[in-house]
Amino acid sequence: MARTPGQAARRDPDWEGVRLHVVSGKGGTGKTTLAAALALALAADGGRVLLVEVEGRQSIAELFGIAALPYEERRIASVARPQLGLPAGEGAPGEVFALAIDTEQALLEYLEMFYKLGRAGKALQKVGFVDFATTIAPGVRDVLLTGKACEAARRKGPDGRRRYDAVVMDAPPTGRITRFLNVNSEVAGLARIGPIHTQAQAVMRVLKSPETAVHLVTLLEEMPVQETVDGIAELREAKLPVGGVMVNMVRPPVLDAAAVAAVDGDHREEVALALGEAGLGGRSRKPETVRAAVEPLLDPLLEQAREHAERVELEREQRADLQQLRLPTYELPLLGEGVDLGGLYRLAGELKRQGAA
Repeated sequence: MARTPGQAARRDPDWEGVRLHVVSGKGGTGKTTLAAALALALAADGGRVLLVEVEGRQSIAELFGIAALPYEERRIASVARPQLGLPAGEGAPGEVFALAIDTEQALLEYLEMFYKLGRAGKALQKVGFVDFATTIAPGVRDVLLTGKACEAARRKGPDGRRRYDAVVMDAPPTGRITRFLNVNSEVAGLARIGPIHTQAQAVMRVLKSPETAVHLVTLLEEMPVQETVDGIAELREAKLPVGGVMVNMVRPPVLDAAAVAAVDGDHREEVALALGEAGLGGRSRKPETVRAAVEPLLDPLLEQAREHAERVELEREQRADLQQLRLPTYELPLLGEGVDLGGLYRLAGELKRQGAA
């Protein structure tokens, strides 16, 4: 069932017990923005959340208006419920940390951990071995990237408690997400025994557990919705845990249902009369003068109404396709002014209200 922007009722989160939230979506749907908003929403009740970037674009730093992130976990935000437009809760504000995973550094870390290469690893970096290894064996790269996020989701502190309450991964686009996550099959041809194989198995135990959910971001447009439907089918076939669907950039209706239904009729005279009564015909009361004044407005207005009706019908069809998936669905509003930091917190509030966090 879809939850729509502005629903005020507080409800229990849909993903209780999930620690690793993987966010994917077709390019241009705003997946990075909603991954960041989800991290804020998850932290708002006082939690510690790690937001992980795996594509090397430094999009998280850009969203939060901070310097490029190094390859280390760094606190980027403190968040409390009132900042999301929600009633204040008990306890201290939550914290969002971020990590931009550098494949080269992750591989060197891996080589040191399992093979104790030390300075030899640095030498391999200098001669270009790292780029060579991850290019000819992209499955290794995916194991490193997913493995880092999985490790963070399972990591415990000295007191035995989890270091993070949740980890949110800004993952690759929908077209690559199943292959990216299904690391066992990706490395099967490279290593059937040894550290890489062991690491892949450990990663898959996390990714296929109830502690993981893969959420997909879409728009109410034909291509993003179809890619979402196909992506979910692939995830299910690979037995990866499917989460919810986040419908981004939802525009508010301009016309009510009756007005949309009436667009196909001949309402030229009615619209002209309404414009005249609204004062757009000038001060004259003469019908012919009023009609002459509003005449240039009629065709553009009627064309806009037709275009709006077509869009409403298209969105209705896309919603119906998404409903067939039978997954929790969240609708996020189109922010006309663009997504600045304030807009990011607003989206986080919407996700919180609708039960995504």
